[in-house]
Amino acid sequence: MKHFESDYFTYINDELYCEKVNLNQLAEEFGTPLFVYSKNFFIDRFKELDDAFKLINHKIYFASKANFNLNVIKTFYELGSGVDVNSTGEFYRAIKAGVNPKDILLTGVGKTDEEIALGLEKGVFVIKAESLEEVYVINDIAAELNIIAPLAIRVNPDVDAQTHPYISTGLAENKFGIDSVYAYDMFVECSKLSNIELVGIDMHIGSQITKIEPFIEATLKMAELFKKIKAAGIPLKHFDIGGGIGVLYNDETPFTPKELAEKLIPIFMQLDAQIMFEPGRFLTANGGVLLTNVLYTKTNSGGKNFIVVDSSMTELLRPSLYKSYHHVQPIENIDNIDFEADIVGPVCETGDYIAKEREITMVGRGDKLAIMSAGAYGMAMSSNYNGRRRPAEILVDGSEYKVIRSRETFRHLIFDEEALL
Repeated sequence: MKHFESDYFTYINDELYCEKVNLNQLAEEFGTPLFVYSKNFFIDRFKELDDAFKLINHKIYFASKANFNLNVIKTFYELGSGVDVNSTGEFYRAIKAGVNPKDILLTGVGKTDEEIALGLEKGVFVIKAESLEEVYVINDIAAELNIIAPLAIRVNPDVDAQTHPYISTGLAENKFGIDSVYAYDMFVECSKLSNIELVGIDMHIGSQITKIEPFIEATLKMAELFKKIKAAGIPLKHFDIGGGIGVLYNDETPFTPKELAEKLIPIFMQLDAQIMFEPGRFLTANGGVLLTNVLYTKTNSGGKNFIVVDSSMTELLRPSLYKSYHHVQPIENIDNIDFEADIVGPVCETGDYIAKEREITMVGRGDKLAIMSAGAYGMAMSSNYNGRRRPAEILVDGSEYKVIRSRETFRHLIFDEEALL
């Protein structure tokens, strides 16, 4: 079988390492399931994107929804990133990681009054609105607090990002943003509100975008709208293209930040604005793995093979939710024949699987597997379904490693419940 290797995850003497740390050693020490992250992958990935756009005024805001561990947020913040938060919980995590509210974007299609008030009171850099009604609500709350709300409006450019339907966000049929047809009139109307300062325009056309053309098309459309709005006397300062840069999971050929910069910088140079980015997956996905233990193997009467592991949809939901591909490989490079099998978890759902009809080296009970590209939307989408405890997370830095989240205990599962008497 093929192996998924990089500068950060590679086999040394037939054993898989994260940087200079043996993954089998971590699995033995901390048990499985176990998330392991490469700190230097995070650092290098951030610098790659940041350097690609160094010719223009720009700022990166890490989309914490991809991986909201405090230490991951802190790593990016110390590199100069801001943080994009989508809820009170993500806001709380960012603050706990040491992020100044002035470096936070408050986003989300359905913000509550409490979330809006919190953002205004703490002084976030900008709140992004996604409907006219929401702008009126923000204006009213800001008036009650005697605050001028810094506001950006998310515009839906109606561009097909050519990605999975569940993570496409830039089409007119999607729930996100303002229809581009109405956007100009909405900016003009909102500019008249007493407690709103319109500071930017925002777009986000989807996630896991591997073709550069949708970004170019959407940016061109939004740039023209940006110019038209500024010509109307509304002094916008920021142009936010969102996130969505695709990564390699299987056999994709995603574009590089440098290639994206070559296409977009000429457009940005026509705008008197700070350019903002909101990457999440791009910065973390291939910087993490999920380690799992083989519990059982079996073959049904039709000759179908199953590998039952101790990881499930409660640790990595993406395969069940999106039919997403994650490469799976043994931690130890076993000299066995390859065979085809479904790699499934212990949760009582037929949809609980890691991989289907996957060619993999024949493994047996007690062997350890690495589920690759698990640094984004793994732990962040995990759950306690079936009463399962969320796994520990480890951050590796060279030859050193630290537990950045301990495995949940049974007490965690019932910490706020009381038995009925």
